[in-house]
Amino acid sequence: MKVTINDVAKLAGVSMKTVSRVINNEPSVRKKTHDIVMAAVKELNYQPNLAARNLAGTSSYAIGLVYDNPNAYYVIDMQNGVLSRCRKEGYELVIHPCSYADSEMENELKTMIQRSRIAGLVLTPPLSEQQALIDELDSMNMHYVRILSGRGDDSDNSPCIYVNDYAAAYEITQHLLSLGHKNIAFICGDEEHKSTSERLAGYQQALADNGIKNREELVYRGEYSFESGVSGAKELLKDNNALQITAVMGGNDEIAAGALFAARLMDISIPNELAITGFEDSPFSKQTWPKLTTAHQDNDIISQHAARLLFSKTRGARNQDKDIQRIFTPSLVVRDSSQIQG
Repeated sequence: MKVTINDVAKLAGVSMKTVSRVINNEPSVRKKTHDIVMAAVKELNYQPNLAARNLAGTSSYAIGLVYDNPNAYYVIDMQNGVLSRCRKEGYELVIHPCSYADSEMENELKTMIQRSRIAGLVLTPPLSEQQALIDELDSMNMHYVRILSGRGDDSDNSPCIYVNDYAAAYEITQHLLSLGHKNIAFICGDEEHKSTSERLAGYQQALADNGIKNREELVYRGEYSFESGVSGAKELLKDNNALQITAVMGGNDEIAAGALFAARLMDISIPNELAITGFEDSPFSKQTWPKLTTAHQDNDIISQHAARLLFSKTRGARNQDKDIQRIFTPSLVVRDSSQIQG
């Protein structure tokens, strides 16, 4: 027989209403009562009917993950991170892809929120960077958390999780400089993404701090794709007698993988003649030969913290999660694409 909320209440020695309050994470429940009820839930393997909960009252038990990103690995990691938190909270996850360039994007999301009875949203770049969308959500009094590329902003009181792409790009550049590279090229991602400007700024600052002039001809304005890495590397390296490039930084791992492919087509030895680095530590970085030096980015952990922050906001000030990490800095991972192995 299917276990019911009444069975849980009987085993815990409390009312069905108390069980409901515990399952719904209401902040007024005492810890001792919460622990007794959750022990009964675990013993009986009780699974709340989320659809029934949504129909039974005014509260919503679903949150949304909204994204516009061509990188399937990034999207999957973000989904897994948010979903793991939803399971702990007893919520469903609605996954909604959309296009930030669509003029109807705000109306599309508004319709989705109303139809799905969403309690809140996790917004990923570049949607999290669209002020028109933020204004629309504010007008709806909708809870949201933004995942943003940035170094943190004390003046911004909105709920954000920051990824310090600037510091990570600075560290990758310093790694290449420590190997003796001075003419380091950079292949950018889409200019609409703030991560592009942050990663470029980190690269430029590292050069400046080491007394190396920033040269615009060493920067290729591309997109976050393998194809852009191929075309960017071909353009930068076609007359390398003049530029004398000895290292290429890709705005992400797909770009770097494309640059590596182009270099091989041009019969350039990696890393003996040219070092190449990526960013994000996606599966692309491990599927190339040689494997890519990159910056490891914990997208699943980042999205878990974004979901935790969202639930903290939806539960109100009385039940804030104090251990939420707000700023993440991707860490350098050195592999064979940047330095010759002895």
